[in-house]
Amino acid sequence: MELQFRPLRANEIDVRVGQVKEKGLSLLLYKDARCDMNILDETVGPFNWKREHTRENANCIVSIWDDLKEQWVSKEDTGTESLTEKEKGLASDSFKRACFNWGIGRELYTSPFIWVTNASIYKTTANGKDIFKCNDKFEVKEIQYDENKNITGIIIKNLTLKKQAYPGTYNNSNEPINDPPQSTEKKESYKCGDCSKEINENIAKFSYKKYKKILCMDCQKKQ
Repeated sequence: MELQFRPLRANEIDVRVGQVKEKGLSLLLYKDARCDMNILDETVGPFNWKREHTRENANCIVSIWDDLKEQWVSKEDTGTESLTEKEKGLASDSFKRACFNWGIGRELYTSPFIWVTNASIYKTTANGKDIFKCNDKFEVKEIQYDENKNITGIIIKNLTLKKQAYPGTYNNSNEPINDPPQSTEKKESYKCGDCSKEINENIAKFSYKKYKKILCMDCQKKQ
């Protein structure tokens, strides 16, 4: 059975706040169980896969029908409890992990470290200690992959502030860098420094942050 699952689209990826510090925070990329179900239906058909739970939902077995072998092929994994609905959260998490074993969303493991300074960070106190929090909501607007499904570019928007959050004007060490020069044309556009192809602002900023020069996607792959 030769089975290939497509990489996740931008609107299928959830963004959650990870570690929060005074001057910035990290973002983590996730997928939900509904995304896994949709991709299984799309790729193998709704009647050609099934899920089973054991150990009171701690383990999930996802099986896909193999026409050549005329049998079910299964992969299994263990989940962790949710902070809210323990049983439902445990079943959902074990299902998502089992789908990772099949390759659904595995490209998320190739995500760069995402550090954001464009956020509403505030200080509060818990157990006598000062901690920093952020309630902003974030969304993946664009994502790009190479031929091996590794993430090569990602753009994240802060929905609360209605501004682009990543890539921003800071690198992973929280050190300021220069933005690419602004176009003098009335219509904002940029040209690739290698092939002179016109590209949009988001790709220009991403390439400048990563390669310190403006490059189109094709020329980025050659770097």
